[in-house]
Amino acid sequence: MSLPIKTNYLQTAIALMAIVAIITHLTMHYAHVDPQLAELPLYATLLLGGIPLVWDLLKKLLTREFGSDLLAGISIVTSVLLGEYLAGTLVVLMLSGGEALEAYAIRRASSVLEALSKRLPSIAHRKTNDHLEDIPLDQISIGDAIVIYPHEISPVDGTVIQGRGVMDESYLTGEPYQIAKTPGSDVLSGAINGETAITIRAEKLAIDSRYARIMKVMQDSEQNKPQIRRIAEHLGAWYTPLAVLIGVSAWIVSSDPIRFLAVMVVATPCPLLIAIPVAIIGSISLSARRAIIIKNPASLEAASQCRTLIFDKTGTLTYGRPDLTEQICRPGIQSSHVLSLVGSLERYSKHPLSESIVKQAVSEQIAFQEVQEISERPGEGLTGLVGGHRVQVTSRKKLLAAQPDLESQLPPLAGGLECLITIDGLYAATYRFRDKPRPDGKPFISHLSPKHNIQRAMLVSGDRESEVQYLADIVGIKEVYAGQSPEQKLERVRLENEQAKTIFIGDGIND
Repeated sequence: MSLPIKTNYLQTAIALMAIVAIITHLTMHYAHVDPQLAELPLYATLLLGGIPLVWDLLKKLLTREFGSDLLAGISIVTSVLLGEYLAGTLVVLMLSGGEALEAYAIRRASSVLEALSKRLPSIAHRKTNDHLEDIPLDQISIGDAIVIYPHEISPVDGTVIQGRGVMDESYLTGEPYQIAKTPGSDVLSGAINGETAITIRAEKLAIDSRYARIMKVMQDSEQNKPQIRRIAEHLGAWYTPLAVLIGVSAWIVSSDPIRFLAVMVVATPCPLLIAIPVAIIGSISLSARRAIIIKNPASLEAASQCRTLIFDKTGTLTYGRPDLTEQICRPGIQSSHVLSLVGSLERYSKHPLSESIVKQAVSEQIAFQEVQEISERPGEGLTGLVGGHRVQVTSRKKLLAAQPDLESQLPPLAGGLECLITIDGLYAATYRFRDKPRPDGKPFISHLSPKHNIQRAMLVSGDRESEVQYLADIVGIKEVYAGQSPEQKLERVRLENEQAKTIFIGDGIND
């Protein structure tokens, strides 16, 4: 369904030329200019624009692609043979205009991938002792010290070893806020640095970094999209031969070839040729204004045939902003003291729960303390030295694995998210969070089957199973897949798509 960019420009030029020719012809006609002179713009359009269009349609015919736009080619040729140049030019306008609009819609839908590919820098600033050198990304080795200047984009995944500042990771994570960075903080490739220079230690090669993996997932998704034909092409198998048969019959019965042309022009599905691309562009623009990105315009045509919907959780069925709802502290320890230490540490974290903790500390007017060091290794939780205390923010499972004797001191499990805090190696508090479901989630899910013939609704999320299941019970989804990475989400969509028509609904590049 996609058209090359050069072809798009050609179709646009032909459509503009046809519009100018029609306006010029009508103006000269009503000004009583010589008829032959008034038809010159139409001649030019049919010669320069009609021939390329008819040639493309002829190639389709040779490959036995009997699309309904083939009628447009027959109409153009017949109109030239019979001297009905205005009718032929009108068909040229409809055909070229429809294809140009369709190609434009597809280019807009692919703009996300193009924008991603342009964001990654081509060079990195490697620091060796006190010497800086610019090197290509493929020369970065694990362990290299890489300097990221203000407002530059991180070339690789790494850990901050020098400097403090903030980085914008919203393009990668979908989280609409900046993340503070201090020595020990993780940095994602593709993140935009703030006002101060920082130095990171490369933890992965550029080709293996998070940004490169996201690009690969999106490229694979683009390359393996199902080829959905236009509605007009579905009609072509029987509609085109039938229209030609009726046109020939009218010619034979009336002995007037104009009757054949009349049937061809009337039968040419110009409303379909131009209305479908216009509808696609309108749908994409309207969806974008409502924060819905449609990556593949063909999915709009396939939507009515879909029988399975796969939903992401955070930011799709929920607001994506977990609130801190409970602070359960160990007897003898003040909640304000814990919140001061944890809030100070969480300012430098990229975890989705960090913002809620920091926001709660601000609302309670808790003073933040200086963070001497910080570490947030994948799977290890958040640890750091704050105000002379060793603070750890981790999960129940990891804490009990390290200190199983603490189980009797912990509050019972509850719905929602939680994190456990230790101060100087001693259990201090449990924080509980809730990500509020969107109020229209349950009504939307419940109306899918009776109104749209959706047979299966699935919830696929990267969150832990208890939280995903909690949301699924609220909105009424039976099939749940928790703890899924972006690559696993894509594989799930591919697996389901092999069996039935499927649409995945989610937010952010990670989805």
